[in-house]
Amino acid sequence: MSLTQYYTATTLDGFIADPDNSLDWLFTRKREPDGPLNYDAFIADIGAMAMGSTTYEWILDHEFADKDPAEWKWPYDISCWVFTHRELPVVPAAAIEFTSADIGAVHREMVDAAGGRNVWIVGGGDLAGQFADAGLLDEVIVSVAPVTLGAGAPLLPRRIELRLDELGRNGDFVSARFSVVRGPS
Repeated sequence: MSLTQYYTATTLDGFIADPDNSLDWLFTRKREPDGPLNYDAFIADIGAMAMGSTTYEWILDHEFADKDPAEWKWPYDISCWVFTHRELPVVPAAAIEFTSADIGAVHREMVDAAGGRNVWIVGGGDLAGQFADAGLLDEVIVSVAPVTLGAGAPLLPRRIELRLDELGRNGDFVSARFSVVRGPS
């Protein structure tokens, strides 16, 4: 059975990006490629992904900044849904669908596309929260960096009850896996 997972990194004060949507704070930290809750092990189990428009635009700005759009190569080989109400640049030949549809309907498409593998909610925190609000988020996997920003894009801008299932140290990060605790039906 597929899990829907929000896998991300955050600062100690709970921000996934600074007020300018920069992740500079993240890339100055050390990680162990084979350490607890590492990216390679995580992505190996992912069959589909979702992201918000700010995350998508960050990827475009940082992966393709100096390239002609005809040379863009999407860094993921799995189906991706980008939640947006705006028209955004398209990456040629990428399995990306832009949507503003209902989270539940899109989630069903994502689970089908994942083919028994997991679904990754890349970001941002509000998008992950929308999946949680719909009862569709199963896990939050987060690496906490030893830095504070004071402001920025919050990790999860709403209340979600979680249960700690796994905890480890990966380089400079405290890494944790939480299950989403669903209330009584």
